[in-house]
Amino acid sequence: MSVKLKRSRQQWLRRSISFVVILFVIAFGTSLSIRANLGSSPISAPPYVTSLIPGMHLTMGQLTILMHIFFIGTQVLLLRKDFDKLQFTQILVSFLFGFYTDVTMWLTGFMQVPFDMNPYFGYPLRFAELLLGGAILALGIACEVRCDSFLLAGEGFPLAIARFLKKDFGKVKMCTDTSLVAIGVIIMFTFFGHWDWKMIGLGTLVSMFYVGFMVRVFAPHITWLDYIFIPADERILLAQEEAEDEGDAENAPLVITIAREYGSGGHVVGQRLAERLHIKYIDRELIDDTAKALGYTTDFVAKSEQNISTSRLWQYILADDSIPPSMNPSHDDAIYVSQSRVVRTLAKEEPCVIIGRVANWILRDRRHVLRVFISSDEDFAVKRIVDDQNLSPEAARKKIEAVNKGRANHYWEYTGHQWIDVKDYDLMINTSTVGIDGAVDLIAGVLRQPPQLTALEHPATVQE
Repeated sequence: MSVKLKRSRQQWLRRSISFVVILFVIAFGTSLSIRANLGSSPISAPPYVTSLIPGMHLTMGQLTILMHIFFIGTQVLLLRKDFDKLQFTQILVSFLFGFYTDVTMWLTGFMQVPFDMNPYFGYPLRFAELLLGGAILALGIACEVRCDSFLLAGEGFPLAIARFLKKDFGKVKMCTDTSLVAIGVIIMFTFFGHWDWKMIGLGTLVSMFYVGFMVRVFAPHITWLDYIFIPADERILLAQEEAEDEGDAENAPLVITIAREYGSGGHVVGQRLAERLHIKYIDRELIDDTAKALGYTTDFVAKSEQNISTSRLWQYILADDSIPPSMNPSHDDAIYVSQSRVVRTLAKEEPCVIIGRVANWILRDRRHVLRVFISSDEDFAVKRIVDDQNLSPEAARKKIEAVNKGRANHYWEYTGHQWIDVKDYDLMINTSTVGIDGAVDLIAGVLRQPPQLTALEHPATVQE
């Protein structure tokens, strides 16, 4: 029986203490970026510009606290009874962050790059300091997400708007960041009468792009933090639960996952392979089960899954990922998480062939899984789409390009890997060379190689 482990008091204490340290890292990265004299980060723009007004008696940290209190009040007004009482901890977090802001601004005071420094030395130094500060800020955000304990009001604010408007968090976050920069610009022109690049400048723009990118760079490499956040005895129970949920045992059923380029005939390969092996074929069932679990229509899931446009991908790249996944209301994330659960459940019930749905990645640590990628030449794919869907060759080419790009974007978003990376598969087949039936023969031949299960446990053996 699976043990559902809840966070103990000791784990909450560990995470809370860690959060206090992580918050300092975030404040330090923010302050260091400001010292580059190229502008502040978007969320710091209003308090930073206001703190520079002649005669202003409030520090940047104090102004940050006031701004965060406004954010918290707005959350309460928007969510009302749906506002989680635990989120009132944002008030304490805001005061601590404001204090850290003033401390780190003092600590980094000697690092401020003079604006009148020789440009041959000044600008490279400014950019180096900006990138270093942004990297430290991104590291802090990545650690905060991993800690998954408390929220900064600057994160809770767009999250509340997203829930109130029923919009994706990424879009709302970008809009709120842009609005904060606009408010900073208004304050700047109102009190200074001109544009000052030291207040809002190139560094502000770079922060919007660079920090989100760096969060994604750091995130996969900080899993070791769990050794700090989670006591040893709880880690053991979690590992046992995960192993049981995965069904990762010697007698686990054989699973073949098939990722495929559009028009390559991958789904037909999967169907014929399942028929030959007399095992279950899983494709549409994943959509139906996901829709049922989430309460969405099957059409909505079918249109949303594995279909991230390039513009949507840029939104993901630019967002700073400052909300833990457990709090992110994105429909795409909900669909991916639900489908992942369905894939794991189906994979441990009986032998099967699973088509798409990033199943090769979801089951990457499972034994007895053969991961196959089916591709084809463009002309081969175009002919199949023209014949199957009665499209013109030009329309077929455009559809193939769009669908493959959507699948590649989806794969990158949830794995951080390239869709066609050979390291993620055990066998890659070109159907325009070997044909549909030839692809089925190749996969079946691999499965017949003795000892079957040993080969599947060692991908290099399969590929050779």
